[in-house]
Amino acid sequence: MTTPEAPPILSTPATHIFEEQPAVSIEKSSLRLSDEQLYVTYEIDRTITEIRKGGFSRVALQFPDTMLPNAPRVFEALSKGLDTTTSSSSQQTAQSADTYWHRVGEEKLSIRLAKLPAVRLYILADTSYGACCVDEIAAEHINADAVVHYGPACLSPTARIPVIHIFTVQQLQGQSNLIQDFEDFYVDHQAKVILMADVTYQHQLERIKAVLQSRRYSNLYVTNIMHDPSSPLPNRTIPNEVKADPSTLKDWQLFHISDPPESLLLSLASRLASIRIYPASKTDDERYREPFLASTSRALNRRYALLTSVSTASVFGILINTLSVKNYLHIVEYVKSQIRAAGKKSYTFVVGKVNAAKVANFSEIGAWVVIGCWESSLIDSKDFWKPMLTPFELGLALKGDSERVWTGEWSSDFQSILQESTPPRENTAWRNGHETGSEIDSKEDRELDSEEESAPPDYDLRTGRYISHARPMQTSRLGASAGKHPPSDSLIRRAKGDLAIVGGEASPGAEYLKSKRMWKGLGSDFEIAYENAGGAIEQGRSGIARGYTHDREGTRT
Repeated sequence: MTTPEAPPILSTPATHIFEEQPAVSIEKSSLRLSDEQLYVTYEIDRTITEIRKGGFSRVALQFPDTMLPNAPRVFEALSKGLDTTTSSSSQQTAQSADTYWHRVGEEKLSIRLAKLPAVRLYILADTSYGACCVDEIAAEHINADAVVHYGPACLSPTARIPVIHIFTVQQLQGQSNLIQDFEDFYVDHQAKVILMADVTYQHQLERIKAVLQSRRYSNLYVTNIMHDPSSPLPNRTIPNEVKADPSTLKDWQLFHISDPPESLLLSLASRLASIRIYPASKTDDERYREPFLASTSRALNRRYALLTSVSTASVFGILINTLSVKNYLHIVEYVKSQIRAAGKKSYTFVVGKVNAAKVANFSEIGAWVVIGCWESSLIDSKDFWKPMLTPFELGLALKGDSERVWTGEWSSDFQSILQESTPPRENTAWRNGHETGSEIDSKEDRELDSEEESAPPDYDLRTGRYISHARPMQTSRLGASAGKHPPSDSLIRRAKGDLAIVGGEASPGAEYLKSKRMWKGLGSDFEIAYENAGGAIEQGRSGIARGYTHDREGTRT
């Protein structure tokens, strides 16, 4: 065995750090655009018109991450267009002042521009939740009276601030390939085909339809954008025959330009005959993705297996993933009532942008219900410790195994759930999550408690784990006592051994926190008597580092 002359190099050379840099994917929208392309892509003129028409004075500009490199230039272009001084001077330069009528027109223009309010613009660089939703929270921080939302949007209705949607105008590369692919896939020229695209390519559909009609395709329908996520085609118009009979949508096929979000695919899988996707961009500079026929069977099966696996969960977490979508508080209350009616517990959480690290801090939660827009409410659970469900999936998960029927239909819009649902029945007895069908009184309540204590343990046949039935706090005993003794506002001394009362209900959990928890929040240190009083407070040094006050007292050498 030979001895090595030098020890082996186990670390990466220092020069390698500067030579090999990780590849950074740059979207087309972030590439350098000329001034003319910038005005067209971001619809500067229309934005200025909408702001002036609404009379807004404080406007927030919300950009997705891929468009942030162009945000300063858009800000500058809008500021220049909204500046009344610049606008009047440019108009005066463009018009001739040789005649009296031109001078009168310039005077009227100057008076009209002088009455327009000054507009202040703000760039929202980081959204509170998803980029598809309007960030009303950040806009309210700057007291904005309108938001200009750039890029793809879920178009969910907002509740507080007016919104100007600028989808941006993106160019579609390889239109000849698109026409050829359409002809190869739809051989029958009489086939009913719906042309749909992402909002950034919406302006291309009419031109594509004209070319296809020239090639003898007669049953084509071009969708238009509208603000209705509950539509059979979310945020899109539908053919007239479908309006009369929604079941006829099954006779249509969909040709979609660009990659749709997974929530849209799952929603449309059971509503249309087929979905053909034409990718509008390349994954890299060398390889081009071929058009393909969308298949959602595996994704739907995965979601169904997910919701059946949480049917035995006793504690649910309601995760609010939006604070701007209209009626989000109504769906939160409805989900709470669903979970309560099933004899299970629920807790509400607001954590901002959802990630696995945040929700992993709550180990007691058996499953999460995400409340968000119809795009952001669908979260893949593979990176999370516990399953992530939508309100639609929660309704199926809370049903018994004999009642749960999977039809393949899927929905992510909670507005439709609120319209179609009925409130859960109140005052109903539940045992192990199953309805007994009779109202309970105090005697039956005591019998229910004794039965649960003596009942044999239940195990999940899927996992083999013990099932814990943690029922919500009971109100029957307190309700009966409340009828005899009406509530009083007077203060009374709490007897030792009584449970803490939360919302008029006895809470053992609150009692434990009240008696066992040592730290009670900021400011509680003043109530604690420490053993050591600590050192005396002394006056510190003052001045700057090169000449403190105590240095000046002596003589420097």
